[in-house]
Amino acid sequence: MRYVPFWFDEAVTEADEKSASHLTHDITTDVCIIGGGFTGLWTAINLKLTKPELDVVIIEKELCGQGASGRNGGAMLTWSTKFGSLIKQVGLERAMKLVKASEQAVHDIKAFTEKYGIDCDCRVDGTFYTASNALQKNAFKPVLDLLATHQLNAWQSVTQDKLVMTGSKANLSAIFSPHAGSVQPAKLVRGLFRVAKQLGVKIYERTKYIHNQGDETLNIKTDRGMIKANKMVFAVNAWLPKLDPQFARSVVLVSSDMVISKANPETIKAMGLNHGAPIIDSRIFVNYYRTTTSGRLMLGKGGNYFSYANHVSKRFDQPSRYLEMMKHYWQYFFNHSGLEIERSWTGPSDRSVSGLPFFWSIKDSEKHLLWQRILRKWRRAELPWR
Repeated sequence: MRYVPFWFDEAVTEADEKSASHLTHDITTDVCIIGGGFTGLWTAINLKLTKPELDVVIIEKELCGQGASGRNGGAMLTWSTKFGSLIKQVGLERAMKLVKASEQAVHDIKAFTEKYGIDCDCRVDGTFYTASNALQKNAFKPVLDLLATHQLNAWQSVTQDKLVMTGSKANLSAIFSPHAGSVQPAKLVRGLFRVAKQLGVKIYERTKYIHNQGDETLNIKTDRGMIKANKMVFAVNAWLPKLDPQFARSVVLVSSDMVISKANPETIKAMGLNHGAPIIDSRIFVNYYRTTTSGRLMLGKGGNYFSYANHVSKRFDQPSRYLEMMKHYWQYFFNHSGLEIERSWTGPSDRSVSGLPFFWSIKDSEKHLLWQRILRKWRRAELPWR
């Protein structure tokens, strides 16, 4: 079976397709996780490693990793360049801890893949943030100065003779951090799928969440049966506004569009790109590219299509509609490289209001929304005030 997103097509075998099991009867569990991508699988794995006695279930409406986790750019990055935003959100002390933790996480992912034998082309070769036009020069100076003030700056300026490692003459300058790298994302998510099952996590693919009700015990309805659970975790990211509309104003759903070349290891080496470091420019909606261990070059562009009402439309499961624009950037960065584009695809990317991930208790959010409704009614004089 052939999938449009290149990574997933490369990672999933016919055996994976045939062995996928769905829910066949009503069950009871301690924790039910909705979504079988990175968020859901890492959550399940960490729950089992922390409390092996917990009964943990994951349900996924397609195959695990077939959503955003199996089709993204595969860059492992940190929160260091968001240090200023983190300080505003959580204060200086916590922001410093989060930057350090995010840098350590890159190395922990590498160690995890080695420990559990996950073959996902994981390369911790750092990352380059570049200026591809004059206006982008020094774009990161304020946050780098802030990081330096608090002895957190792992970034270094790239000398002109080392700029060749970015693989494009369009890059005028760059900074480099060693705490980053890249993976084949679909191979990683399928590896996590295998590890989760080995740890005792029950995974039901092609099982679609419909709704839930209850308080102390949750009754979770799927298209395959009912699940009773003490706890439930939404780990669906871009699909969250659709499954729980109260979060519709918490994220904006945009596309990230990608193209990838045919394999050509000799050309990749000649371009200076025979490494796993992602290269990212300084636009708000960035251009990013990286190579694969098989000698392919992938280019992506974020923020092209803004989904109406945060709806995950069919266009996210089709070749990119922005192929001509992607070809333009391909020529801009890799003019005369001779590399041919083999395939394009797209994926949904959820951007939060702050630009940072958030964790939210559904019960707490329901109380918050109730008080908002009461206050709005009082302001409109629909309720007496005493």
